[in-house]
Amino acid sequence: MNYSHALKLVEQYGTPTLFISETAVREAYRSLKSSLPGTTLYYAVKSNCNADIIRIIDREGGFFDVCTNGEIDIIRSCGITGDRCIHTHPIKRDSDIRYALDNGIFTMVADNAWELEKFVPYKDTVKVLIRLSIQNPTCLVNLSQKFGVAPDKALDLVLKGHRMGLHIEGLSFHIGSQNENVLKYMEALDYCHDICRMAALSGAHLKTIDIGGGFPIDYLSPVMPIAPYLQPVNEYLENYFTSYRVIAEPGRFVCGSAVTLATRVIGKSMRDGIRWYYIDDGLYGSFSGKMYDHADYPMYVSRTGERFTSTIAGPTCDSIDVPYEKISLPEMEIGDLLLFSSMGAYTSASASTFNGFPKPKEILIK
Repeated sequence: MNYSHALKLVEQYGTPTLFISETAVREAYRSLKSSLPGTTLYYAVKSNCNADIIRIIDREGGFFDVCTNGEIDIIRSCGITGDRCIHTHPIKRDSDIRYALDNGIFTMVADNAWELEKFVPYKDTVKVLIRLSIQNPTCLVNLSQKFGVAPDKALDLVLKGHRMGLHIEGLSFHIGSQNENVLKYMEALDYCHDICRMAALSGAHLKTIDIGGGFPIDYLSPVMPIAPYLQPVNEYLENYFTSYRVIAEPGRFVCGSAVTLATRVIGKSMRDGIRWYYIDDGLYGSFSGKMYDHADYPMYVSRTGERFTSTIAGPTCDSIDVPYEKISLPEMEIGDLLLFSSMGAYTSASASTFNGFPKPKEILIK
């Protein structure tokens, strides 16, 4: 989004506003789908639960990955039925299982024996994916710290579930969010291949492989285009998993690059020789992704000229609300517009109304 276009939109909608590009969401979904032929995409609703984004994916024929009763409600409100969803939270209350089943969602995830026990009353209907832990310290967010069974323990868990009379449908993993190391998928698929082979020898035939998400997008530096990035994954799947149903759970890749934040400077000061600019969004709003998702976002300012050491602070009364410290910026004035791109994933999703500030508006544009 260029400044002239942004200024026109801001005149109409004000700031802070998150502008969602319908074209960008659609193109991202289509590019991933074409880069993973034969893989069914389940959009991770937790990354951005905006109804407009969900409806775009729905029109593209996509499926949905939900983790909570609240996310099920969001999907239902968009007219999407449970047969197009999987439930991927590895830890659930009995009421969560029943709510998913009541809404037609039958594929769920477990990563330990205690969780398998919860499915016994529903063994005639639930299909279980066993989630593996794939350690990946180089990704943006390591999603195997909290969930997943160690690969060398996974076969025991598969066979235990099989002996309990559960329908163990397959295996799932998530190699970490914003993962630029494609070899991690190969490592995880190696584990899956061995587990599936050994399970079959014991009479437990697995049918589904869920490769999770983690597909990277551009932030402050470009990443490899998605088609060549995923080529090794496709080759592995073609060699070893042609008889399996393969699914994925993209979130960031679909929504991350599709959203631009427009925010204004609402105040300025000089503190210890550093220029401070106060904007109308912050860490408790859209920039929550800097704290929780560890992401950084490309920034665009209209001013040029000499640059000074500067700090950008959010609008709340909390001193932690400082998205950017000691960065180089040209002299800015109250009322100046700042744009931040790639703000679609884990931003509005984790924003709050702390201090009485409303969440930024979300507006769909072409």
